Amino acid sequence: MDYYAVKAKKDHYPARSVYKLEEVQEKYRLLRPGDAVLDIGSFPGSWSLFAGVVVGEKGLVVGVDLQQGSQAPRPGSAPLYWLRFDIRDPDVLMAIKKIRPAFKVILCDIAPKTTGNRWTDAQQSLRLVRTSLDLAQTLLLPGGNYLTKIFQGEDVPALLEQLRRAFALVKVLKPRSSRIESREIFILAMDYRGGKIITPEDDAPPDKAGNRTGIAEAIPDDTQ
Repeated sequence: MDYYAVKAKKDHYPARSVYKLEEVQEKYRLLRPGDAVLDIGSFPGSWSLFAGVVVGEKGLVVGVDLQQGSQAPRPGSAPLYWLRFDIRDPDVLMAIKKIRPAFKVILCDIAPKTTGNRWTDAQQSLRLVRTSLDLAQTLLLPGGNYLTKIFQGEDVPALLEQLRRAFALVKVLKPRSSRIESREIFILAMDYRGGKIITPEDDAPPDKAGNRTGIAEAIPDDTQ
């Protein structure tokens, strides 16, 4: 068991992934007291629990996952709502809107079942991220923030360009708590301008020529 897994158990979080969000939060403050937060791919609940503490009792957190969430909010935390849905299900949008029509922050820690083929896994990860962005186009408030996990792949630079059209600040991050061998990176997009994020042209089949990837910014120790 590594350092972050031990720390998660000590801090009563169900998964070590919470420290990835904590590192991003400490440097960029994407979550603020009173925010409404949508957590996509929320199970087992660490990101939702952490977000609930940051946004506080005046905030709200909705977690969506294929597996049913059950974590109770921490004392002084925002209320937590758990939805069991595939985010590709056309009914998920209405289910979310019944709880809250719009959100200041959308988090996405979703990942596909891996096949062992790097190109295939990266494409499946990209499709899930695009699905989360399709939801964000409807649910994210202007001025809102978006954070997603994605596997490194040749189409990440094109995705970054799409995000830069819709957000004032876009960063590619590799938190220290992310395992060194992992191909995951995180994209932070802040200050949503409103309107379309992904256009029909963006959903065209990928060009397999070239193997460029986004450059991940390591979050330095002095942000702690």
